[in-house]
This record gives sequence, structure tokens and C-alpha cells, in this order.
Amino acid sequence: MNTQSFGPGSPRSFPAYPRGDFDLESGIARKIRKQKSSLSDPMKMFKSIGSSLQYYYKLHPLVVFFISLSFGVTVLIILSVWKFDMRFESYPFAKLQNLVMVAGHSVYTSSSCGKADQEDSWYLESYQKNPGQAATFLDHIKEGVEIAAKDEGALLLFSGGETRKDAGPRSEAQSYWAVAESKGWFGKQKDVRWRSLTEEHARDSFENLLFSVCRFRELTGVYPHNITVVSYDFKEQRFAHLHRFAIGFPEERFFFSGTPTSSTSKEAAVKGEAMARAQFQEDPYGCLGSLRLKKLRRDPFHRSIPYPNGCPELEGLFRYCGVAPYPGTLPWAQ
Repeated sequence: MNTQSFGPGSPRSFPAYPRGDFDLESGIARKIRKQKSSLSDPMKMFKSIGSSLQYYYKLHPLVVFFISLSFGVTVLIILSVWKFDMRFESYPFAKLQNLVMVAGHSVYTSSSCGKADQEDSWYLESYQKNPGQAATFLDHIKEGVEIAAKDEGALLLFSGGETRKDAGPRSEAQSYWAVAESKGWFGKQKDVRWRSLTEEHARDSFENLLFSVCRFRELTGVYPHNITVVSYDFKEQRFAHLHRFAIGFPEERFFFSGTPTSSTSKEAAVKGEAMARAQFQEDPYGCLGSLRLKKLRRDPFHRSIPYPNGCPELEGLFRYCGVAPYPGTLPWAQ
């Protein structure tokens, strides 16, 4: 008996079990196709999940309903928290809701802030050169600080641009902030200083209000719920009625805190205010005639106005010029 083994290279060698599926009748071997896993096909996977859900829903409809509801609520909460966190990361003062604006009236020029109550420490126009005038500026600063101290949700803004050429490139807003700093924020430094900033482009009272609202949006991500303006008491009608009405802000959310001018300048101040009110009644947005020329004179260094970059919702209001109220939609009217 021949016991010689047949190696793999021998002509007599053959596979005992051919690869593939062998058809005994035809003698043809067919290759077996590997089936792809259903998990590799996203559509099949989703269909499988859907079928399973339908199956369990038929068995336990209430359980599946509550699980689905819980899942949906969880997703909404996660998205809300994420959006909330993103807002807080994007805006440095996102927690603040109310605006306290102190309107500037002069530029501080002294090299020492210890003389803030003296007239020669400020750059004064001829109509401002009255005894006790400097003290009225301190009254405004102190009043703004005290109002903000009583409202933990308030952002304090000193508003006023570089309005005096001979005073150099110093803004009214920075002047007021520096004086507040030198006075230790009138005993409220720890509470108020961190939420007190400046708006350094306004050239008149209307811009004090409008620009500060835009600056508030730039810093907090929202528009102020309440607005409090600090200025001379004889300017209440101008701010609380003319300017507030021009921007369409709700009357019940607008407040004015006025301090008196010096006794030596009161009569002249009241007469000048009557003229200013008459001009704003004819030109509510300060974009025509004498009010426009006044703003140009109060911009000696040709500072570029950055707004409404920080408050895009007010772009139409910033561009509007007319006697009738602005016809567009405003954020606080919604």
C-alpha cells in the first residue's frame, strides 16, 4: 500500500471541501458573499431603533411617553443652560438689568483730583463760570453713585465725549469717573466701582441717553429694563419727555433724578434750557440746523462714533432724522 502523502504542490492534491457554496447538481462553486453588519448602515440602525420603540410603546405606552417627555425636557434644559452660559461669557456685565446714566457737563483739567470742587480745576464755558459750579458736578457724580448703590442690578455709566478742544483729548465721562475714584466712590467703592463705566462719545443730551442705552447693550447683551438719568433738575422736561419720547422708551420705566445748579447761575440756566427745549421740540433727534452744528463744534478731535455696532437692533433709530417719532420697531416696545 502506497502511504506517500500528497503535498500541497502535488498535481494529485485537491481541496477536500472547496471554498464557497458548491452546487452538487451543476458542479459549480459559488462564492459566499459576506453580509454587511446592519449597524454599519445608519438607515437600518434608525429603522431598528424605531421598530423597537414602536414595540415597547405598544407594550407600555405610558412608560415610553414619560421617558420621551423627560428626554425632551432634559435636552431643552441643557440647551438653555448652554445659551445662558454663553451669554455670560460673551458680556462682562450680563447680570445687570438697569441703567443709571450721569450726563457730563464739563472736562476735568487739574492734575490733582483733590481740587474737584474748585472751578479752576474744570474747563468751563463762559456761561459756566459761576461760583459753586464745580460743586454741582460733584453732586451729579455722588447722586449717580448713591442711586446705583441702592440697586444691585444697575450699571452706572458716566456719559460725555471729548467736547472741549482746549481741554485736550479728555472726555467728560472719564473726568467724572476719575473724580469718583478720587472721592472713594463716596463710601460705596466696594459695591459700585466694579459696575461703573463710561460712554465717551456723546456730544449733547440726546446722545447722552441714546449712546448710553447702546453702551448698556454692548456691555450686558440686553437693553435696560429701567433707565435713571442724573442731571440738573431744570433739565427734567428735556430728558424725561422729549428725549425719552424720541427713543420710544416706556414712561413707567424711566426715572429722572435732578440736582440744583448753583444759585448764581440759576436764572441764566433756566433761560438757556427753555431755548434748548424749543430746539429739540423742532428737531427731536438733533440732526438738523443749530443742534447739528452744536454737535459738530463739540467734536474737535473728529472722533468716530462706534455706535450702533454694539446695538444692531437700534441701527434704524441711529440713522433716523425727522420731526415725527421714529416709525420703526424698538426692542423695549416688544
